[in-house]
Amino acid sequence: MIRVFIGFDTRETVAFHVLSHSIHTHASQPVSITPIMLTQLNGIFKREVNPLQSTQFSFSRFLTPYLSNFEGWSIFMDCDMVVTEDIAKLWAMRDDRYAVMCIKHDHNPVEETKFLGAIQTKYQKKNWSSVMLFNNAKCRALTPEYVNTATGLELHQFKWLGDDALIGELPITWNHLVGYNPPNPNAALIHYTLGGPYFNEYIDCEHADTWFKAKEAMQAVTQRSQDSAVA
Repeated sequence: MIRVFIGFDTRETVAFHVLSHSIHTHASQPVSITPIMLTQLNGIFKREVNPLQSTQFSFSRFLTPYLSNFEGWSIFMDCDMVVTEDIAKLWAMRDDRYAVMCIKHDHNPVEETKFLGAIQTKYQKKNWSSVMLFNNAKCRALTPEYVNTATGLELHQFKWLGDDALIGELPITWNHLVGYNPPNPNAALIHYTLGGPYFNEYIDCEHADTWFKAKEAMQAVTQRSQDSAVA
């Protein structure tokens, strides 16, 4: 079973569902998808909202190993994405030499804000944590107590590992940053990090058509299910 955790933000509910459907559509192996929703983390996640966080799951993402009982492997990804290839290909890249694996972007944004006027924070390892393969047993430092009290940089810069040698590298095609990386029509995972095409300001961004096709495919399946139920 491929375990996938997706950050859930109430402002991007449709994005979560489109991403989930795109994963299932292309998957060749069973997939379990869990939204990381703040409403389901009562008593576990207790951080106050930080004015610099741009999503509701900015910090709760690091609870993925805990929610996996620190067993096996799990994938985390932001919700502002769409998958165009088999998630089993990403899953097959698991390497027990590492505690966590990600795409090691050299990302230095120049803009001051991004979607919905969120502040564009700048720091080393920017966007590394937007797609992560967690080797959960090696991530026991990420207890609820630690995730609730560590600084944002301690979390997003993987300081909880104590050694960057424990961070494995994944191919960039599995976290293509729209608006930053050179255009790639064959990206396996498209990340609308500035803002998805479901916001009017970004409706014409690269791969907007990919996202809308994924949404239409999801809606078509939903409609067929409803028609079958009525029949």
